[in-house]
Amino acid sequence: MKLIGFGVFMYLLDSSGDFRRKNPRFGGGAHTWDVLATWDGWWYQQIAAHGYHPALVPVRGATGLITLEGNSAAFFPLYPALMRLVSSCTGLGLLAAGLVVSVAASFAAALAIHAVTARISGRRAGLAAAGLWAVWPGSGVEWSGYSESLYIALAAWACYAVMRRNWLTAGLLTCAAGLTRPTATALIAALALAALVELVRHRRAARRGGDSPAPEGTWHRSAVLRPVAAVLIAPIGLAGYLGWVGHRMGDYGGYFKLQNGAWAHSFDWGRHTVRVFTSLTVGHYDYLFAFPHEDVIAAGTVLLALIILPLLFRLRPPLVLTVSTVLTMALVLGSQQIFGNVSRYLLPAFPLLIPCATAMRRLSTPVLCTVLTVAALASGSYAGYVLFEVGVP
Repeated sequence: MKLIGFGVFMYLLDSSGDFRRKNPRFGGGAHTWDVLATWDGWWYQQIAAHGYHPALVPVRGATGLITLEGNSAAFFPLYPALMRLVSSCTGLGLLAAGLVVSVAASFAAALAIHAVTARISGRRAGLAAAGLWAVWPGSGVEWSGYSESLYIALAAWACYAVMRRNWLTAGLLTCAAGLTRPTATALIAALALAALVELVRHRRAARRGGDSPAPEGTWHRSAVLRPVAAVLIAPIGLAGYLGWVGHRMGDYGGYFKLQNGAWAHSFDWGRHTVRVFTSLTVGHYDYLFAFPHEDVIAAGTVLLALIILPLLFRLRPPLVLTVSTVLTMALVLGSQQIFGNVSRYLLPAFPLLIPCATAMRRLSTPVLCTVLTVAALASGSYAGYVLFEVGVP
């Protein structure tokens, strides 16, 4: 499915040719594949090539929305580190190395989404969920110089580990996710709440069982210590990176000041999202960072997610899935940002695919393949071309 959509995306780029007249940093390049490493992808290549130089540098004379110069410290380190590692080991350029990391991570993410969904609704639903993830609005960044595929692979396997009660594995994966994207805040909170519920469950079981002999008591201690260790390990990646950036900037709130001052990205409790919807409803585009085509797709994605969310609750999935999904949506919709990016920012809310996949498992194999193929063909436009060329990913 992913290959079909990617092929359509490349065809649309080549047939329009608009990318040849654009800045190589902003959706342009000499070849179609160069577009895949533009926008945020350009920053990741700079980090892989030159490392970080965190700083809060004011724009001279700026009094408006953007008051700070862009700095690579806004982008988390695990993805560019893997780019550099693959490039060093294989001799590939940074662009090719980044695509290798993203494509490999996308397969790992699809396998994790299949595993999580199959545990709830069966293997057939798992296959459908993996296929839906490949064609979700915003999926154009899955095979590009972006960190989404890597983050979702880590997050989905972390959720699966929690479902299997492999707490140390879940903690380590969440820690790595925290070095990949700030969205890991939702995952860390979800793991912590799931661990708390697990500890309460063990405490109640111990009270019902009374005193245990030594071997069983040792097992009980292990069952308590592992969730606690996972909770302690999980935030190290995110907190460590934010702390390091703050230390280098001389301001421990420096990361957030950079996001706000250089990209106008801040948590505003949903005011920007409300303004976008009230404007789009009457056909106006007078809000911040308006990109009509991209924003309509993003608005449809948000509405779809809000419709699916109660259906997810109805399935009563494991707590870690519910909490991570709700918090991810809250972080995304509660932020001021380029609204069109919402379609890709919601990719980590992959549990939303589970109710759809559960319903689709009733379809015959030919019908299921036809539905996903048609969606994949369309995704080359709405999830690829629109995102990179008509909007700003």
